[in-house]
Amino acid sequence: MHLVFVTKYRRKAMTDAMPTRCEEIMREVCTDFEAELRGSRTPPRALPPKSQLSKLVNSLKGVSARLLRKEYNAHVRRYLWGGHFWSGSYFAGSCAEAPLTVVKQYIEKQKRPVG
Repeated sequence: MHLVFVTKYRRKAMTDAMPTRCEEIMREVCTDFEAELRGSRTPPRALPPKSQLSKLVNSLKGVSARLLRKEYNAHVRRYLWGGHFWSGSYFAGSCAEAPLTVVKQYIEKQKRPVG
């Protein structure tokens, strides 16, 4: 499965260190859901039938937003406001339905960051 999240307002709110920390946080959330995160470029491979994708996404976005805002507060506040970190939308596609090329096209067609 491929999951794509973008920052609120598509702003460049991540420092060089933040993607690594975000991956660590998301790996822990996936463990709680008994899902496996294979890397920040290869999202959760399997989600047990008892788990709902929307609940996983809400946890991934919610926990990571809270911790990234806490740990990188001064930097994030320069780019994002109102307590937001992630855009409300996300892309989800199964590997069979969305090969990596489709995911890359989706990302490239998104509105470019404004700052």
